[in-house]
Amino acid sequence: MSSSSSLEGRVAVVLGGAGVVGSGIVKALLEKGFQVAVISRDESRLEKLKQFLSPSACDHLHTFVGDVGSEEGAELAKGTLLKAVGQVTDVVSSLGFSWWQGGPPLSQTLQELRRVLDTLLLSTFTAWKAFFPLVKDNPEGSYTFITGGAGERLLMPGTGFLTLGAAGALAFSLMVREEYPDVPCKLNEVKINMGVTTPERLGPGYVSHLEVGQAVASLVEKRAVSHRILSAASPADLKTLASEGKI
Repeated sequence: MSSSSSLEGRVAVVLGGAGVVGSGIVKALLEKGFQVAVISRDESRLEKLKQFLSPSACDHLHTFVGDVGSEEGAELAKGTLLKAVGQVTDVVSSLGFSWWQGGPPLSQTLQELRRVLDTLLLSTFTAWKAFFPLVKDNPEGSYTFITGGAGERLLMPGTGFLTLGAAGALAFSLMVREEYPDVPCKLNEVKINMGVTTPERLGPGYVSHLEVGQAVASLVEKRAVSHRILSAASPADLKTLASEGKI
């Protein structure tokens, strides 16, 4: 582990850190020397995350069972986390699922649409409402949204609700940047216009969550830009972001 003295005291919360995209980000931040906190509703997912990481990396990992998908749950999780780690300097928001293909909209229910919007958009809001105030006034802090290209087009027939939820997440990130143009913290969005998966499941059009993690961790570490969309359409874009902290 290459712990850098300049990163001492930097504590990153990765919202959605137990997921595929999030776990790659957690790993890369730990390797850079950050303390990293992850909240999940499911303790078994937190255990799986620990198994994915090296034992030495886990020394700097703080895991909490909680639900950031409601205002009360997010505030409770924040309180528990702050008692344990003292402060938060950086937040990465990588919430929601990366795939939904439930079928054409005429075959769907309002209940299912609410579930998709809850997962992709509303939890992004409730988590942001709780955690953004911790970093927004810190010029050494950051808040980074992870989004994808699914909100701009129908990926294939039957994925319409994924488009709606992902479009909501894109619009939410845009809204926050425009509503808070002058906050001192680095406020960015990393938009991955590829599928993200684990190395053993890679196929055409997909990129490894490890590469995504290295790119996002570099952006957070270097604090080179703010109020930007860093759009990655190829592994080469991710490599540029990983080496330079910007695209």
